[in-house]
Amino acid sequence: MPAPADSCSPLPPVVAGPMLRRMEASRLVIWLVGSRSLQLILRLTVRGEPQEHDLNYDSCQIIPIGEHAFVHLIDLKLPAPLPLDEQIDYDLLVSTDGARQGIAEWAPHLLYGQARQPNFVLRSRLDHMLHGSCRKPHHPAPDGLLCADRLLASAPAPDERPALLMMSGDQVYADDVAGPMLRAIHALIERLGLFGEQLEGAVVDNSEALYRHPASYYHRVDLLPALKSNETLRERFFGGVKKPIFTSSSADNHLVTFAEVMAMYLLVWSPTPWTLINPTMPTLTLARRERYVQEHAHIEAFKAGLGGVARVFAHLPCHMIFDDHDITDDWNLSAQWELTAYGHPFSRRIIGNALIAYLLCQGWGNNPQVFVQPLQGCRAMIAEESGRHLNATAQDALIDQLLRFHDWQYVLPTTPALMVLDTRTRRWRSESDPQRPSGLLDWEALCEFQHELLDHPSAIVVSPAPIFGVKLIETVQRVFSWLGYPLLVDAENWMAHRGAAKVMLNIFRHSRTPGNYVILSGDVHYSFVYEVLIRHRDRGPQIWQITSSGIKNEFPRRLLDTFDRLNRWLYSPRSPLNWFTKRRLMEVVPRTPEHSKSGERLWNNAGLGQVFFNEQGQPRRIFQMNADGSSPTEFPQQRRE
Repeated sequence: MPAPADSCSPLPPVVAGPMLRRMEASRLVIWLVGSRSLQLILRLTVRGEPQEHDLNYDSCQIIPIGEHAFVHLIDLKLPAPLPLDEQIDYDLLVSTDGARQGIAEWAPHLLYGQARQPNFVLRSRLDHMLHGSCRKPHHPAPDGLLCADRLLASAPAPDERPALLMMSGDQVYADDVAGPMLRAIHALIERLGLFGEQLEGAVVDNSEALYRHPASYYHRVDLLPALKSNETLRERFFGGVKKPIFTSSSADNHLVTFAEVMAMYLLVWSPTPWTLINPTMPTLTLARRERYVQEHAHIEAFKAGLGGVARVFAHLPCHMIFDDHDITDDWNLSAQWELTAYGHPFSRRIIGNALIAYLLCQGWGNNPQVFVQPLQGCRAMIAEESGRHLNATAQDALIDQLLRFHDWQYVLPTTPALMVLDTRTRRWRSESDPQRPSGLLDWEALCEFQHELLDHPSAIVVSPAPIFGVKLIETVQRVFSWLGYPLLVDAENWMAHRGAAKVMLNIFRHSRTPGNYVILSGDVHYSFVYEVLIRHRDRGPQIWQITSSGIKNEFPRRLLDTFDRLNRWLYSPRSPLNWFTKRRLMEVVPRTPEHSKSGERLWNNAGLGQVFFNEQGQPRRIFQMNADGSSPTEFPQQRRE
């Protein structure tokens, strides 16, 4: 195990956060991780008048995840609503040895300019928001979240600030981890005393043996049971299956334990944990050392921007939903995948640990009231009598509960309404062929979605995968699925399952569903905008598919350019191939980004999406903010042919 920077030095009171989550006029939800159970006071300054709120058990729940790591979720119900469209300063006062310290003392990196405390604005309308997905720390692209940091640093007026940041999947990559990141994870586990666990069905018996094992870095496939019947499992989780579209294959450092995933969240969301550790290179072969050195350079660049990332989280309400890499690649892609992954205790634990970490770090802050029972399971798993290890029986029971849990999706009571879909756990599985891709929502979930939409004049829908994607890429995925190889091409799009696609398109055509839909998506590692009209309908609805990806990830450039050109040629508006697609009853008009050199419609640059909405909930202007510092790329409205 790497040695910490100074194991005797006192730990800071807050290791990560505060992160603003579900922020409403009468309710404030804030997430942070402390090095101990903290006594907190939230101080608000409203129109120059300070008010203090003691955060007791009713307004601040605490879940220990280690000897020196405690997840805090503040959920404060206010006696009087806060004003809208006005700047509200806030501070979190930590009691230490009888003294109270504010954010300026324990986290000065969270402040802009000469400010002594952070602030937020509760917007009356969703007229401006940021969105993105796919943030891989060791990708060479710059971090797109720093676009938001630069925007906030320019001190926009309160009514010009984004209403929120929507992160629509792959906030962490639990399945694709750089060697230096895994080394830092193990150092942080040691420094904070994150709880260990017993492992069933693996070569190693527990987490400590996993971290010490020579195969722990770049060779985790060797830690799986060497059984012939387990060959599919080995290939799926750690075999590094090469893919013809996404050519990287880096599952050999796949996170396994609950402590590993929790440490990953801390290291990608805050600069503070990095100051507590001093990881060094483990013993590696020459080829692995070269890879480690290359990855180390990317991780160092990533670390340099974490202060700005943490500032964004402390000033802008953040909402999230998972996609596959938050858990593992191709999560629940098909019924066969589920049978394989959940049928073995070790792979089930791997998936379950990532899902527990998602609950504590992401899901909880989206909609706290639905997680009462899962949180009871968390407390049972971390019972005091378990000591430094999780209670294995309670841990497996919690995983079983979360795999059946159906309340990850949520709706924000905003104007227009914001509906965030869970397209990962409520799949429409193929009954005829378990290897075929599952629909992204099953019949029951689609009915619930339609019910939520009824009679809204407009709606913003967050679907991690685009509902309307690039037809050529979807055709390639469909061919591979027909041949029985959906895993090779990530064949998980809305049109891959006939039943789910048909129901979704019928929902859009229903007379009582909104006149204006804006669909925000990510996942695909490139950005594009489509305007969609229903054929043979004089009065709408109007649909906009706005995709922004990745925050810190990009598609292979030459391959994307080839797909873009072929797609424009094969599926032009007059092409007869359009009649063989599931959306032939719709007219899809792509928007060309203003910086396009040769008419490309797919924009390949890490960054964040930025959308401005008018009073009717229609997108007034659409931008991709580029992480490389170049001017934002606008997707202007196209003249129809």
